[in-house]
Amino acid sequence: MTSEELRTKLYEKMLAEQIQYRNWLLGQPGITILANATQYAVREDIVMEMSALELPEAQARALLKSKTPLADVYKEWNKTETHHMEDLRDVIEARANAVIQAEKEKGQREER
Repeated sequence: MTSEELRTKLYEKMLAEQIQYRNWLLGQPGITILANATQYAVREDIVMEMSALELPEAQARALLKSKTPLADVYKEWNKTETHHMEDLRDVIEARANAVIQAEKEKGQREER
């Protein structure tokens, strides 16, 4: 099996796993769906990344050995330190600064 075929097989396996998870999730009460919303979104991102990632053959083979490679990758991701909150803070501050700047420019134009 070529590297591309291995990556495709892994992607398809993860996609099927996500579809099964989504079907399970949609059958749950709203509170459970909300409690799992982040996990669902991150798993979607993992599957999307797998569609574009040119994972080396050895890594694809290693992940294919798992019965649930998507769940395994999610568990590892969940253990990592991310900068999500810092990124959000930066975006909030940048947006506020852009509004302030736009208001200043508008005021300057109106003064003329």
